[in-house]
Amino acid sequence: MIMKRIALILIMATVYATGCTKTEPTRTDGTDTIDNITYQSSTYYVYGFSFSKAKLVSTLDDPGPDILLYVNQDTQDKRLTLQSNNLTASFYKVGDYADEASATNAFYNLTNIQVSGWLDMADPILPNQVWIYRTGNDHYAKFMIVSTVNETRDGIAYGECTFRWVYQPDGSATFPGK
Repeated sequence: MIMKRIALILIMATVYATGCTKTEPTRTDGTDTIDNITYQSSTYYVYGFSFSKAKLVSTLDDPGPDILLYVNQDTQDKRLTLQSNNLTASFYKVGDYADEASATNAFYNLTNIQVSGWLDMADPILPNQVWIYRTGNDHYAKFMIVSTVNETRDGIAYGECTFRWVYQPDGSATFPGK
């Protein structure tokens, strides 16, 4: 009798333990925002965005983010740029569009990547642009700049970029249409 109870308790505990872990698939598209705020622990770091992880990632993480936002202090307009840390030219601008509707249409109609030349950074980034990003291991993401903030806060240059994106985790140069 005691053995049956112990066996029943063990079965129930196993079912409970294995039934409660649900792994959500990593998303392959979305709308996210990055900024250039610098944080400090034992060293300085910022958060960028990782397309493969679909989230903000610290520059202290390994692997680090795919893209980082930078306020270019060397230009009079202190323009915003996106940069990568993969030691390869990774950006291609598909185009600048007059309004959000045109940019959205171009973004969703971009289903096949054909790039004539990659750039070291996305410079400058402005609303209603569509870009392609190539990771260090030749996976691709397309993204559309939805909005930007470029201002001074507490005497420090502050930048923020909201973008809509789609990541192609299989490494192909084809994106689903919408």
